[in-house]
Amino acid sequence: MRKWLLLTAAILLEVTATLSLRGAIDHPALYVLVVVGYIGSFTVLALVLRAGLALGVAYGVWGACGVALTAVLAALFFGDPLTAVMGVGIALVIAGVLCVELGAQSARASGSGEEGAAS
Repeated sequence: MRKWLLLTAAILLEVTATLSLRGAIDHPALYVLVVVGYIGSFTVLALVLRAGLALGVAYGVWGACGVALTAVLAALFFGDPLTAVMGVGIALVIAGVLCVELGAQSARASGSGEEGAAS
């Protein structure tokens, strides 16, 4: 459970940094949040890997959730477009990450996964 909470924190830090990057165009002080957010995100992502989450799963979930959340929040905060086609793309990204996670679970169940080795 700890590794998933850490992964959530890494995602939120990355999304915050990315949205702040957009906001920094008009408010340069936000560049501080950009730097802190990205450094924090990568640091916490490293902790996720140290906690034992497989790299493919961690990076897939981090990347996919970051893209999806950033797209939705950019539409809300900055008026960026969010079309039906984009929604389908986000759903496909999420489905792909789900497939990676299910594959990792299957590998662990069969004993070929090494995720538990670091725990």
